[in-house]
Amino acid sequence: MDNSKSFQKILNDRNFIIDCYEEMLSRINEDEVIELIKTKGFLDNQKLSSDKIIQSLSIYFQLMTLVEENAATQYRRKMENEENLYSIRGSWGEAFHYWKQQGISEDEMLQTISDTNVIPVLTAHPTEAKRITVIEIHRELYLLLVKKENTSLSSLEQTEIREKIINLLERWWRTGEIYLEKPDIKDERANIIYYLSKILPTVLEKSDEHLKGSWIKTGLNANKIKNPDVFPKINFGSWVGGDRDGHPFVTPTITQETLELHRKNALAIIKNLLVNATIKFSVSAINNPIPFNLLEAIEEKSKALGVQGENAVKRNPYEPWRQYLSLLVAKLDNTISNHFTDSNSYYKSSKDLSYDLKFFREILVETGMKGLADDILFPLERAVSCFGFHLAKLDIRQNSTFHDKAFSQILKANGEKDFDFEQWNEEKKVDYLSKLLENNAPITDITISYGSEADNVLDCYRVVRNHINQYGSEGIGAFIISMTRNLSDLLLVYFLMKETQLLTTSIKVVPLLETIEDLDNGPEILEKFLQHPATQQRASKTDYKQEVMLGYSDSNKDGGTIASKWNLHKAEQKLSKIGEKTGFNIYFFHGTGGTISRGGGKYHRFLESMPANTVNGTVKITVQGETVAQLFGNPLTATYNLNALASGVAKHSLESKNNLNSTNYPFEIMEYLSQKSFENYRDLIETPGFINFYGKVTCIDVLERSKIGSRPARRTGTRTLNDLRAIPWVFSWNLSRITITGWYGLGNALKTLKTEKPESFQSLKKCINDWPFLKFLMIQTETNLILSDKEIMELYADLDENNAEREIFMSKIKTDYENSLQLIQELFDETVSDRRHGQLDNLKWRTDKLNVLHQLHAKYIKQWREISDDNKVEKEKLLTKLLGVINSLSSGLKNTG
Repeated sequence: MDNSKSFQKILNDRNFIIDCYEEMLSRINEDEVIELIKTKGFLDNQKLSSDKIIQSLSIYFQLMTLVEENAATQYRRKMENEENLYSIRGSWGEAFHYWKQQGISEDEMLQTISDTNVIPVLTAHPTEAKRITVIEIHRELYLLLVKKENTSLSSLEQTEIREKIINLLERWWRTGEIYLEKPDIKDERANIIYYLSKILPTVLEKSDEHLKGSWIKTGLNANKIKNPDVFPKINFGSWVGGDRDGHPFVTPTITQETLELHRKNALAIIKNLLVNATIKFSVSAINNPIPFNLLEAIEEKSKALGVQGENAVKRNPYEPWRQYLSLLVAKLDNTISNHFTDSNSYYKSSKDLSYDLKFFREILVETGMKGLADDILFPLERAVSCFGFHLAKLDIRQNSTFHDKAFSQILKANGEKDFDFEQWNEEKKVDYLSKLLENNAPITDITISYGSEADNVLDCYRVVRNHINQYGSEGIGAFIISMTRNLSDLLLVYFLMKETQLLTTSIKVVPLLETIEDLDNGPEILEKFLQHPATQQRASKTDYKQEVMLGYSDSNKDGGTIASKWNLHKAEQKLSKIGEKTGFNIYFFHGTGGTISRGGGKYHRFLESMPANTVNGTVKITVQGETVAQLFGNPLTATYNLNALASGVAKHSLESKNNLNSTNYPFEIMEYLSQKSFENYRDLIETPGFINFYGKVTCIDVLERSKIGSRPARRTGTRTLNDLRAIPWVFSWNLSRITITGWYGLGNALKTLKTEKPESFQSLKKCINDWPFLKFLMIQTETNLILSDKEIMELYADLDENNAEREIFMSKIKTDYENSLQLIQELFDETVSDRRHGQLDNLKWRTDKLNVLHQLHAKYIKQWREISDDNKVEKEKLLTKLLGVINSLSSGLKNTG
């Protein structure tokens, strides 16, 4: 496609939306705000309140993002029409075209698609503060922008759309968009459930349609892609209401409520789709022969449902197909109301409903009604498969230290003299826990209080047990152990499961490897765990599958982005080999965020960068905070992202299976670069005074006190780098545009490599476009370098009044920044401006407005710090203003956390 046309279109779209925005402001007499929107550079206007500056620029940034999302969608549409389907990166069309070129048979393609499992896990984190009302306004506005693309609309219809946009912008302006009170877990949960229940069902349907269309347009057999059983397994997960790592507000009661809300919303989705299918299925028995087994099924279900069944059948005379679906609706109604008379009068699980729908589909196919099965039944079957009766699988996460304290309390209450479990050596821990696991008799009692940690974790597991007793286990994800350091951390969870009768369930116990040291030790821990008798006894329950979670944020905080990514890459290879050795299928849960510092990036590139034989058909991945809205906020963008995730998994799995990508890359050079980068990064953060410098030049102290997110910024409240959560660590640096978490250490490492091993530097240069891992790493690193800004860095550096300290750290940071930019350009043999048109153009439209906010941000941070803690009213008032600035900056920078 002609790039000049593409840039002209996005320019026109930006000008259109700004024109609508200014028109709305003019109608409500906000002339000073219009001046701010039009002005290039900092506007020193005393008439304009800071609140209006913050609000107006926040909306401006979000409008730019909406226009850019729409432009990307329209660009992909034009590529589909004007070029080849396979030219769209991350699409199913690209995968099918590649497979055809490699001589892969249709049946092998279908098997690969069917074996593909993707599990996006939605989480709430302190980089997203939008209210649901504003998210809905976004959707309305996006749909209007899409509607405006219709070239067949008359000028009158285009004017109507413009008026609707202007009126919608006024509603947005008058709504306000941030929480004035700190959002609690229920606010965050409502936000996640909104996405799961209101947006993602539509996205699933559009994603399936896109896969079907791509298959057919590629010239593959259309009849083979009509069966929902061959489509990728897509399920969603959630952490909100289950993740209690350092989150004191996630109580057992919250977990119980969350599981019930998930079920309620899932059943509502399924009922709505089932009722719609029933309405549409107007096939007459007068014109169509009735299969005997359909009549048998109707009679059987009608009898089980009693009067309900009789009424359902009577309502639809001469329409047995509709009668059958009406009986399923009645059975689902009983499931929703918990009205259980006969065991066949309600659904014990979504699998039973899936069985009934599959039976119906087979009847339709056998009697030549394939078109109706594909059009009406297919979306319903897929929704049941995806959302079940549970909406999303709720993971339960807790820190290993918390479990240790809980176990010490249990030992103490049981009269053990040596009860301080935390001080035991690893061998003693493993021996003791192994013996307890050999004995089925519990050592805890539900009537006894053991201590806050022990009671909390036991009550949480009992909530899970009660839910499973009532509804089955499909709504439960995994038990995830943060900071898994040893085998005992995993065996202790087995003990807790034994005490609460969960050891015989299919729930997986998942290590979360977070720091670089943990990633290095992970393979040894995993091998011992998989070979342990307790794991062997449970292996058939978990289908010999083992989930391993990888933490991107903490390894980055620990060793910098280059060392983090390389150590993750190596760990995936080693952990996968442990699975092969022990007979388990290892799949990874990637704990990623929006930025490179936290594993972010486009899904297709992320998956292409994975080592061979490490995807194995399944990927579970977190979608955190701001990235939920960015990736899944509107249906068309969400459809592309979901397809990129699923097709990327399928493509990687088939490549590994058929050894299609067996190139040898210079791993030893990457090892050297990683080590040098790690040393440079550690030198920075271990330099005396670093924590003080960090505390002054970023707004970390504000984030710790802010109303963004329900979770504390620190796990235990101590002021150390180790205790600080990785998310506010990244967020705070990025808000100051000193984005060291995305690149620091690389510049000096590349300079050392080029100076001391020039031939190795040239080797990297030769393979940078062929080695997906290296290319993705450098592109993502460069993205953060572009987001940095030396002028703004200095603005925040001035908040540190210690001149000597400031000079030491800023000198190191600026030197590495310059080296990183220059040497990445050398590796690609092309300038940033030649390669990164899109990002630079997006940033150009934001820079002046961002500078206004950075000036306000730095000013307010300084004022806020000068107010005594005793003056709580003034301190809180300014904190609210700071929250507004932070929220607006997040909208402008897009990738802050």
